[in-house]
Amino acid sequence: MALSEPSRKRKAVTRDSPEADEAISTDANGKPRYVYRDIDPAYDSDDSDAPQTTNTIGNIPLSFYDSYPHIGYDVNGKKIVRPAKGEALDALLDSIDIPKGWTGLTDPDTGKPLELSEQELDVLKRIQMNEVPEEGYDPYPATVEYFTSKTETMPLSAAPEPKRRFVPSKHEAKRVMKIVRAIREGRILPYKPPLEEHEEDLDVKRYDIWANEASRLDHPMNVPAPKLPPPGYEESYHPPPEYLPDEKEERSWEEADEEDREKDYLPTDHNSLRKVPGYGRFIKEKFERCLDLYLAPRIRRSKLNIDPESLLPKLPSPDELRPFPTTCATIFHGHEGRVRSLAIDPSGVWLASGGDDGTIRVWELLTGRQLWHVKLSSEEALNVVRWRPGTDAIILSAAAGEDLYFLVPPISSLELEVHSRSLLDAGFGHATSTSSFAKAPPQAQWSRTSSQLSDMSIVLKAHLRSTIKVISWHRRGDYLATVSPSGQTSAVAIHTLSKHLTQQPFRRLKGLPQSARFHPSKPIFFVATQRTIRSYDLAKQELLKIIQPGARWISSFDVHPLGDNLIVGSYDKRLLWHDLDLSMRPYKTLRYHKKAIRQVKFHAGGLPLFADASDDGSLQVFHGKVVGDMMENAAIVPVKVLRGHRVVKELGVLDLDWHPREPWM
Repeated sequence: MALSEPSRKRKAVTRDSPEADEAISTDANGKPRYVYRDIDPAYDSDDSDAPQTTNTIGNIPLSFYDSYPHIGYDVNGKKIVRPAKGEALDALLDSIDIPKGWTGLTDPDTGKPLELSEQELDVLKRIQMNEVPEEGYDPYPATVEYFTSKTETMPLSAAPEPKRRFVPSKHEAKRVMKIVRAIREGRILPYKPPLEEHEEDLDVKRYDIWANEASRLDHPMNVPAPKLPPPGYEESYHPPPEYLPDEKEERSWEEADEEDREKDYLPTDHNSLRKVPGYGRFIKEKFERCLDLYLAPRIRRSKLNIDPESLLPKLPSPDELRPFPTTCATIFHGHEGRVRSLAIDPSGVWLASGGDDGTIRVWELLTGRQLWHVKLSSEEALNVVRWRPGTDAIILSAAAGEDLYFLVPPISSLELEVHSRSLLDAGFGHATSTSSFAKAPPQAQWSRTSSQLSDMSIVLKAHLRSTIKVISWHRRGDYLATVSPSGQTSAVAIHTLSKHLTQQPFRRLKGLPQSARFHPSKPIFFVATQRTIRSYDLAKQELLKIIQPGARWISSFDVHPLGDNLIVGSYDKRLLWHDLDLSMRPYKTLRYHKKAIRQVKFHAGGLPLFADASDDGSLQVFHGKVVGDMMENAAIVPVKVLRGHRVVKELGVLDLDWHPREPWM
């Protein structure tokens, strides 16, 4: 039975009701079409979490719809229009001129587009950045005290106090009298602690050792307990005025150590006995008294009556050990700045010195007159000056920076000066004959000086790789050793003057080198590092001994003219004497200086003297007698302290030298 159009529409309306599952509509051809309503699942439905499907094309790729304006169909069968691409949207947005502050909203009051001002945009930007929306706003204001912390003493009520607060209570009086009456009648007894009853053990016998104490005879080995001395006037609470200390005595008593004080207390004056305070050392004194009684020996011991002075070694008087230097005889003036090195020539007539001004000066030793001077360097300081041993030539060696200079001062005869120059020039012929066979680069560059320097008596120059600090000559005068602490493999070098040849005997030296010395009579070479001194046999080329002075930093050392002893100076203020035949450890350690020791030196002219120079501005002269007997030790006696040098920037005496024959320093 066919339905009419109105009934169909009514049916369609009724189908759109919530109870209906479908609706009938007319398609494009006029035929009925069933449109089903969307399923609204309940809360407990199994499909409540299923994702909503918008496109129903399934697994068909979207590339199949590239030629169509739609990309699929929804649940109701309607076409899903292809969304606009990003390029088109960007082009559309770029073509639209959006005013500043545009929001896209309409003001409900005016009906015009709602635009925001710059201040409102700034507030929105601050809120978006989690900042304070308004400038000057304090999110943490000071707390406002609504209730004051002061306690008010005013009463809450002005009514007078009731009488019952200051009148004794009759009820309490009745109860107290009741308790008193019970105590008097014996019905209430006071508390008594129970008695401790000990059961006596009949098997244990106890004796009272003090019951029948009888006086015993005085035993010869018995020592009675020491008794305290009776109190004197000083311990009185009101002593006489002569026993009271003054301010100076009180200050000295307080500054002294407890062990050095003669008394443990100071006498104090009080007007009356009731003003005397408690004694602060009462408990300590009683404890010490108990220790004396407890630890006191109860036996007599025979004392050894030994004079303490007899235990000290008997040293001779300094007057018996003369001669030695005692007074300042000559002062040499002329250097600008600090004088770093000095040396007396082997003849004992001239003195050479060098300092920070880069000049070397030669003086007449007896008169202090300057005979000759020359400036070696204007940039580097003159670190060391040494004369060549022997009186057959007069050659002076000096080091400034990395350069080693050999000079012939014009202070002697012409023949001696010509002979000295010939000794320095003799090595150039040997160097020319052996240069063709040399393979390795030379350790030092030997060269003649310019004509201008040669006229200034600077004849020969050797350039090394590092700064030279120490020069030490061999006794024959043909060899000399230099020490450059800053150099690593080239720190110690031995030079041959007659061949102009430089050798480095050590490829690797353990420690930082400080100084070097030749043995006075044997082919032995001593090298001092920071903590040890090594002796090498130059003939066999082997290590002989490792001497350990025990110093933290060795500054200098010197070998005795006999060759069996040496002295070592250190920066930790110690002077050490070593007996090479006795031990590798020091035989004597002398501490007489307050600052570092810079230089030590033996007297090489036969006098048993040696000295050291320190940064405290003093020189200590010692008498050191060495004999050939192996059973007798060296006798070391300090004889004189020489002062008078000025300390500048923590540096005092930097160098010293002895006269070759006289006891002059």
